[in-house]
Amino acid sequence: MIRVATWNLWCRHGNWEERQPAIFETLRRLDADIVGLQEVSTREPDQVAQLREDLGYHVACSPDEENDRWGIANVLATRWPITNHGWSYLDVGDMPPHRTVLWVTVDSPVGELTVYCTHLSHGFDNSALRQRQLAQICELIVDQRSDPKESFPPILLGDLNAVPESDEIRRLTGLGPAYVPGLVATDSWAQCGAGAGETYSDDNPYVVDSAWPNRRLDYVLTGWPRPRPQGNPVSVERFGIEPVNGVVASDHYGVVATIAV
Repeated sequence: MIRVATWNLWCRHGNWEERQPAIFETLRRLDADIVGLQEVSTREPDQVAQLREDLGYHVACSPDEENDRWGIANVLATRWPITNHGWSYLDVGDMPPHRTVLWVTVDSPVGELTVYCTHLSHGFDNSALRQRQLAQICELIVDQRSDPKESFPPILLGDLNAVPESDEIRRLTGLGPAYVPGLVATDSWAQCGAGAGETYSDDNPYVVDSAWPNRRLDYVLTGWPRPRPQGNPVSVERFGIEPVNGVVASDHYGVVATIAV
């Protein structure tokens, strides 16, 4: 089994100085093999350095240092060595280019793993844009994937800013027309989660006067087709819910899944 997680860290928003110890204590306790993180601060505080130095993870991020204009990134952190990595900008329409998809190849004890991390555009009216972004991501996955009958399935982690019933997620999970023929994904929470699994919740003290709270926006997904049982989610739960020394770590709750290998 491998333990894989996703979490939006909310960068330098809110009481960010108080939240930093809570974030890293939560990640330390989580002890995941691979974590996809969104809204990671790359400047002050340098959360990427802290992932390496304090938690001992191998780390890749997008955009990379050369293209980091805003001090905020998607990150993949893994306990195993990264043998290859890359990233691409996503279609953002008329907005400044800042949305990305990041990927890494990991040399794990169970073989080569390819993992993707992304943070799609927000906005209640941006379903069409998110569909274009997911189409880009699926095309990238198919281009990079080895024989689906033999290779470990790709893992996609991220804050997709869309609920499971949306057109963008239905197309990704096989409930609507696939973005790319021959590729859909298993939503870990839909397969083995208990309850609604809301990751953006008005139980969180930072979600105040939200126009649309109580949504499941954050996902751990594994590609299909795949050789059974590899890639099957076995269990899934949320984390980051309980305060650490009185401080809730982020405005999003994270999702961690155990996946069969």
